[in-house]
Amino acid sequence: MKLNLIKIGNSRGIRLPKALLEQCKFKDLVIAEVKDGKLILSTPKAVPRAGWQEAFKAMAKAGDDQLIDAPELELELEDDQRDWQW
Repeated sequence: MKLNLIKIGNSRGIRLPKALLEQCKFKDLVIAEVKDGKLILSTPKAVPRAGWQEAFKAMAKAGDDQLIDAPELELELEDDQRDWQW
């Protein structure tokens, strides 16, 4: 696909057709890099732990944020404390 460079202030840009944007899943941010003299546009990598805060809030609201191995942990702590000399 050939695209024309257009003047944007002191720079130049290209207009990407909607179909191309949808195929590439481009939203508001695009990563641009040059490799071997070629311009490469890509989507940014997913943000690590994105959405975790909302998920934790939902878990707390549903009461699903309790330790599932709490009894085992308590036994281990008791065993550890017996071994210590205070």
